[in-house]
Amino acid sequence: MDRVVMIAVIVLYFLAIMYVGARFSRFIKSSEDYFIAGRNLGFIAFVILVITSIISGMTILGASGLSFLAGWPSMWEPIFVTLSVVILITVFGAKLYRISRKFNYYTVQDYLSHRYQSPRTVRAVSGVAGILISFIYLTGQFTAISIVLSWLMEIPHFYALLIATVVITFYVFLGGLYAIAYTTLVQGLALLVGSLIITPLIINAAGGFSFINKKLAELEPYMVQAAYPQTHPPLGEHAFLTPLFILTFFFLLSFGLAAAPHAINNILTAKKAAYFKWAPLIIFSVYIVVFYLIKIAGYGARVIYEQGYIEVPHPDYALISAVEYTLHPAAWVIFGVIVLAAVMSTTDRLLLTISTIYSWDIHRNLLNPETSDEKVRVISRIVVVITSILAFVAAINPPDLLAWLIWMAIGLMLSTFCAPLLAALYWKRANRQGGTWGMIAGLATALVFGYIHEFITPLPVHFSFFSFLISILTVIGVSLLTPPPSPELLEETETGFYINPRQKEEK
Repeated sequence: MDRVVMIAVIVLYFLAIMYVGARFSRFIKSSEDYFIAGRNLGFIAFVILVITSIISGMTILGASGLSFLAGWPSMWEPIFVTLSVVILITVFGAKLYRISRKFNYYTVQDYLSHRYQSPRTVRAVSGVAGILISFIYLTGQFTAISIVLSWLMEIPHFYALLIATVVITFYVFLGGLYAIAYTTLVQGLALLVGSLIITPLIINAAGGFSFINKKLAELEPYMVQAAYPQTHPPLGEHAFLTPLFILTFFFLLSFGLAAAPHAINNILTAKKAAYFKWAPLIIFSVYIVVFYLIKIAGYGARVIYEQGYIEVPHPDYALISAVEYTLHPAAWVIFGVIVLAAVMSTTDRLLLTISTIYSWDIHRNLLNPETSDEKVRVISRIVVVITSILAFVAAINPPDLLAWLIWMAIGLMLSTFCAPLLAALYWKRANRQGGTWGMIAGLATALVFGYIHEFITPLPVHFSFFSFLISILTVIGVSLLTPPPSPELLEETETGFYINPRQKEEK
């Protein structure tokens, strides 16, 4: 009977978000509406969109799975991820927002191609890289959804993945960013309320906070420390969070996520520049609370598991297994759907980002500049369907630990976009050659170091740290060896070491 009720609630939830997609399809009159919600999102919708674009399957399943596996050394993850939101809005967002309003950007690729005076090469490189990286991330998100849905509905992974693919594709196809913004508004609020309620219950079910720490210390003394010993290779598969790895973890999460195309494109959706004054503080406060609650729930799940009360097939199942054990069946139905809603929150944004990059940056601006606005939207919707099918196929055989797949995608984002984007905004000497080769060098070496780490020998740091350094050095070196950009370009793109409008700096 409980399973029937759960399925019924999930079906109702899916019908509701599909209805949102159908309803907001009426607001889609142009590509601007479909891609960036007509630059018209209110403050609350904007804040929740930014939060839920970074809160993802990694946050809900990957982060709790990592804390289940590694203990307190994983506590740095919430701090670094939350800092990424502040960096996104202040370092990247405030200036990009002003420039995008002047030049009607739809994507971060629009800005990069303009700033680097390369309407074809930079747009092509950043566009292809954005699609590749976002697709890896999207595969991880599809995996997260199928994990939750298969658990809730007690159906095989394949069918759970198929159902999720159909539902997400439907409402993104119809409603674009309008549908995404208002479905994530509900999903984000549900996650906040749900985490505030469920984590204390899991702590209590595990025996209390002190008992949790005592049990973790009995399993492995380092599980209640700030880091595992700095040894290489590490003491075990769970002990990779050494001081050196944590240092590179900071760059991976804080700057890698901030430079992610799907996150930066959200900046273009805000209705007013005034939002950027309070949004960083509000988003930071909400996100840090939610993330730490999820982390602590993972510690509690480990203790409940060690006492033999739950089964955890692999770490990514830790949270939902603990939630099911803790709650009364009637409450489990509601919170199960909240967990499902939370892991869906980033997936739709990634899906739209891929379709936007292809239809706008690749097709409209590179392959066929004569493409009409209406046809751009048609192509974007076709790409939504094709991308969903490809991600469905890629997610059929999921990884053992979801966080690793997500970190790989973030590492590619850090290596490819961060240095060229920072240089474009703040360094007047950065030019087309430096930006182009910085992206190429970062992406290429990230793939090389990632391959070395995965298939040849484990590295003592996250593989992206090396490729990030190479990208920085390439941007600087190549820019200094080639002619500088024109003063007129620097003026119109507000390039320089400042965030607020130039006139304010000169007063």
